[in-house]
Amino acid sequence: MPGRRWERFAGWGSRARRRVAGAGRVAAFWETCRQDGRTARAEDMMARTFQTVGVVGLGTMGAGIAEVFARAGLRVIGVEVDGRALDRGRATLHRSVERALSRGRLSEEERDGVLARLSFAGSLEDLRDADLVVEAIPEVMEYKRALFADLDRVCRPEVVLATNTSSLPVTAIAATTSRPGRVVGMHFFNPAPVMRLVEVVRTVVTEDGLAEEVAGLARRVGKTPVVVGDRAGFVVNRLLLGYLNHAATLLERRVAAMEDIDTAMKAGAGLPMGPFALLDLIGLDVSREVCEVLFEESRDRVYAPAPILRELVAAGLLGRKSGRGFHDYDAVPAPPAAEPGGKLTVGSVHVLGAGAEDLTARLSAAGFKWGEADEADVVIALSAGPLAERARLLPHPERLAGLHLIGDRLAEVVSTVLTAPEVARAVAGLARLVGRTPVACADRAGRVVDALLYPYLNDAVRMYDSGYASMEDIDTAMRLGCGYPAGPFETLDAIGLRVVRDGLLELYAEYREPFFAPAPLLDRLVTAGVTSIRDR
Repeated sequence: MPGRRWERFAGWGSRARRRVAGAGRVAAFWETCRQDGRTARAEDMMARTFQTVGVVGLGTMGAGIAEVFARAGLRVIGVEVDGRALDRGRATLHRSVERALSRGRLSEEERDGVLARLSFAGSLEDLRDADLVVEAIPEVMEYKRALFADLDRVCRPEVVLATNTSSLPVTAIAATTSRPGRVVGMHFFNPAPVMRLVEVVRTVVTEDGLAEEVAGLARRVGKTPVVVGDRAGFVVNRLLLGYLNHAATLLERRVAAMEDIDTAMKAGAGLPMGPFALLDLIGLDVSREVCEVLFEESRDRVYAPAPILRELVAAGLLGRKSGRGFHDYDAVPAPPAAEPGGKLTVGSVHVLGAGAEDLTARLSAAGFKWGEADEADVVIALSAGPLAERARLLPHPERLAGLHLIGDRLAEVVSTVLTAPEVARAVAGLARLVGRTPVACADRAGRVVDALLYPYLNDAVRMYDSGYASMEDIDTAMRLGCGYPAGPFETLDAIGLRVVRDGLLELYAEYREPFFAPAPLLDRLVTAGVTSIRDR
């Protein structure tokens, strides 16, 4: 059940909830859609000029959205139905504008102009003159639907209604109104004054051209819009939460430790944060809720919240905001741990696999001797594939550890079930010696980086192939929304379609999870010999 702080929203739309109840509502909704289409064609509607914007809900997100519009020269009406919430929203906006002044981002004249364009109200009735109303209340479908029913009653018929939802279906919200063709998603990212991305969400009944008009408004206020279809999570959350949830699953399967997974994705994939640091920043409760919405719509197991995620939320360990989540932010840093016992003194090394000659030369230059595989203190297998079979053929399988080199920074140190712990530590030390950041992981398909990266790329291909969004918009969304160095299609072309397809087949063969199966488009392109997805 929603917490007490959300109770003020329950009052919106009590009449609307009665109005939309009943089996006949679905038929009425589609009839309204047909009428909207006929009206739009008959009137040959001109492009809208948005001058006055209403923002309903002035929490952190809503206040930020209001500031964005006001700084771009639009008149803004901020609405909260609770007096104290309205005062907090007003104070939040004033603090943010003053902070921008103190940091040199606004002049005093600009500050005064922004504040002059902001007005505050405690009633939806004050939105009658708005050209666009953006809803920014908590992610509770019942409250959003009730609010939109009331907005539909209050606002002029031509007014566009937008929801800032990050994951809920816009179509279901639009269905509570008599203007479903003029309801869109306008998903800003937090903090709204700073983040450049806006996901503009069109539904199957959105008026032709409306999404593009709203995207034009987003550009007018200094944002970069992407126009996407109405699927739970849209682009960013749909791709991001699958990846984050899968990272939690790898942790539970003991493929690698939490710190090693975070390090691997930063050093190996170039991401600004590791998945567990990012989960803690987002909030584990928020992450779990979004995963549940995604799973409810898709029934794809990659979105079913990992048990460890559910357990941490149940325990009240929500991440940074509670002081502890996957990481403990209140803990006093522990002194460096002593080196575990059984330290191995490496005298001779044998290297197997592609690139063995180069690594052998570098280790020899550092003073390590070359040895035969059956005599060396350490045997290093340079390989992205499984090692167990190779280890079984050696006279001393406990001396074998894998080294999977990714990019120019990361080395995944791979242990089989037979690898001696001191050998794995020794190989990690050798990796540092040649300038690599080592992370320890088990001998499982994909190790860490490929096991997390390839399904994410696969999901992006499925998303594009469904007609949900363009490659360019998906790439833009992930770069701007998550701070990734490249979008999924740019990354896919850089790695190679065949490499990713074959890696997914290995993951599917081991785990048998449907989301590892290569997307049909990816498989067809590889079979046809296409080397870039943009060449299709």
